[in-house]
Amino acid sequence: MELSWSSITPFFPHIISIVALLLFLEQLSYLKKKRFLPGPSLVLPFLGNSISLVADPTSFWNRQSAYAKSTSIGISANYIIGRYILYVYSSDLSHKIFANVRPDAFHLVGHPFGKKLFGEHNLIYMFGRDHKDLRRQIAPNFTPKALYIYTDIQQRIIIQHLTRWLRQSQPDKSVPLRILCRDMNLETSQTVFVGPYLDESARERFNVDYNYFNVGLMKLPIDLPGFAFRNARLAVGRLIETLGACAAASEQRMEAEEEEPSCLIDFWMQENLRLAAEKEYECSHREIGGHLFDFLFAAQDASTSSLLWAVALLDSHPQVLARVREEVSSHWSPESSAVITGDQLREMKFIEAVAREVVRIRAPATMVPHIAGVDFPLTENYTVPKGTIVFPSVFDSSFQGFTEPEKFDPDRFMEHRQEDRVYKKNFLAFGSGAHQCVGQRYAINHLMLFIAIFTSMIDFKRDRSDGCDEIAYVPTIVPKDDCRVFLLPRCSGIFPPSY
Repeated sequence: MELSWSSITPFFPHIISIVALLLFLEQLSYLKKKRFLPGPSLVLPFLGNSISLVADPTSFWNRQSAYAKSTSIGISANYIIGRYILYVYSSDLSHKIFANVRPDAFHLVGHPFGKKLFGEHNLIYMFGRDHKDLRRQIAPNFTPKALYIYTDIQQRIIIQHLTRWLRQSQPDKSVPLRILCRDMNLETSQTVFVGPYLDESARERFNVDYNYFNVGLMKLPIDLPGFAFRNARLAVGRLIETLGACAAASEQRMEAEEEEPSCLIDFWMQENLRLAAEKEYECSHREIGGHLFDFLFAAQDASTSSLLWAVALLDSHPQVLARVREEVSSHWSPESSAVITGDQLREMKFIEAVAREVVRIRAPATMVPHIAGVDFPLTENYTVPKGTIVFPSVFDSSFQGFTEPEKFDPDRFMEHRQEDRVYKKNFLAFGSGAHQCVGQRYAINHLMLFIAIFTSMIDFKRDRSDGCDEIAYVPTIVPKDDCRVFLLPRCSGIFPPSY
């Protein structure tokens, strides 16, 4: 039986009425959840404010922050892709979310649509006993012994890339550092995490898939062929399979007990074998591949952000730059064939303070999304509805409490001031509570090594343009101009052939 246009027409008023009712109920649901919180009063059906979020994320989150700051409660509301969201400005309330005072209260998601993208069994979605067991298994990956091995790998790759940058640069032509830093960090994290188990062809495929993932992160979650989100989701699956195969190869090598660990996955497989023998805990190779991908994501994008802001901030603070170069020169020379040892790196107290101040003032991941597992009374007057996506703002917390928080002032982290202890609750760049970043020492070491080597090896100057230091989301934050700089070598011969 065929339906003619004329047979459908009489039902139009009813269809329109039903659609209008559904839209009204959706709007009513949003306003009921929002209650007295600041935020837009009217939102588009289903899409909410997702278009403005994708088109200009910087402006979107700035508005949410301004809404939250406008009231004493420190929270604002909005609506994207059928989901009610909360933006949390207050450090105290952010700690309540990170602390997860009830096991079912808030679940870390890392990305508003992360489970579709990363998969269900990622480290960031685990909690309770399973999460504690996994973190205990991961701990040997970041011992001083392991970090010293990584330090050697990190600086050799940094030096190789900086040498290439200098050889390809022109004195009168600036270069944007973002892609250069991203590629350097990708090679560094791949080599530190899976070392010899990723051959050249696998690295090339890996880099292509990782680019698909990066692009899809910033797109609407349309899981259909041809859309960036679908490409990203499929790419993640392939990346996890590749990393899982690296885990299997490492396990076979560690089981032979003929060689010492040379990269992170070796330390992990060594511990995995020990726990399996004691029947305590064991991960499958694919599960480990998923967790490695989580590490890679954190090391890659967050480190790229920090490296770019370090260059930008040191360029605009020449006195800090001079102190950095003076401290490095007392421990290491770029013209020598020696590497910076782990012990030497630990002695560079001012460079560590610079690294921590870069992370504070420009936290790479500005927010850490969680989902409310239950109706949760966040304040005396406001209960977060179950299913709400909650965004504690790490970025806003960094500008609360500290002395002159808008000022780039590494001395705040030196021993004579100890603001990292006095205002510890406001330094949330590495998270807090059960899901605090397990690799934060590795991340700080990487930033310190880059600062030490880059400033010793290169004379640099920003190619300043209007708004070049404004924040852009890619998805972590970077300077709007991708940190364009002029590069010149500071030492003759660049580096010995051994590099």
